[in-house]
Amino acid sequence: MLIAAPTIRPYRPADRAAAAFVFYRAVREGAAAHYPAAELAAWASSPEPDRQRPDKLDSQWCYVAEDDGRMTGFFSMDETGYLDMAFVIPEVMGDGTAAALYDTVMTRARSAGLTHFTVRAAHQSSRFLSRRDWHLDRMETFTEDGETYTAALMYLDLIP
Repeated sequence: MLIAAPTIRPYRPADRAAAAFVFYRAVREGAAAHYPAAELAAWASSPEPDRQRPDKLDSQWCYVAEDDGRMTGFFSMDETGYLDMAFVIPEVMGDGTAAALYDTVMTRARSAGLTHFTVRAAHQSSRFLSRRDWHLDRMETFTEDGETYTAALMYLDLIP
């Protein structure tokens, strides 16, 4: 059975709640096998957006994937080439949704003339990016919200 390609479109401010829910599910369910429960709870404490903070996705190149009008993922990158957010819900992991989002955000960045990209990647993201020729710079340990995390600092250089 063929899986239909998701609809990819630019992020809109009205997408904020749906993006927060995708993030929550991607972390709490999709990453559950790779992190202790306390880290997952600190990383994604609520399925609701934090309305006290500005919506950073609105100021980045952000694209969302939809299936039948429901957001299934989103990727965002800032103007420096930092891949900031890359999340899909568990049901679409491995079906090409993340690849379609990645290709879209990278096409946008390359059209802006960027050739150097960086990311602080969690376990699953680092595997995904390694398959796309990203390289490990170093591992980093950092503390946020009382929890200590380890992330892969990665980069991609494209020949102009």
